[in-house]
Amino acid sequence: MTITVTERAATRIAEITAEEANAPVLRVSVEGGGCSGFQYKFDLVGAQAADDLVITRNGATVVIDPVSQQYMEGAEIDFVDDLIGATFKINNPVATASCGCGTSFSI
Repeated sequence: MTITVTERAATRIAEITAEEANAPVLRVSVEGGGCSGFQYKFDLVGAQAADDLVITRNGATVVIDPVSQQYMEGAEIDFVDDLIGATFKINNPVATASCGCGTSFSI
């Protein structure tokens, strides 16, 4: 199973990184914390590390470190713009529970 980026997410990432000449890559990682145990972190970075998973789509580049990959296997990174607001959403089949806002999860 692999980690994927939807077309909506790729389009939004490309828009954001186009404005950041020194940080053209979106790094997605998993850290301990949040109300459910783990939380997603999104950072704009200048380059990828040698051991990163690199996902490219529609002019967007997303990198994920090997430790975070194990917590995101089979996940889909999406971008949602609804009444609550616009945000990146990770649909993660490894997660057994998540908080109400969707930014933290448990396995």
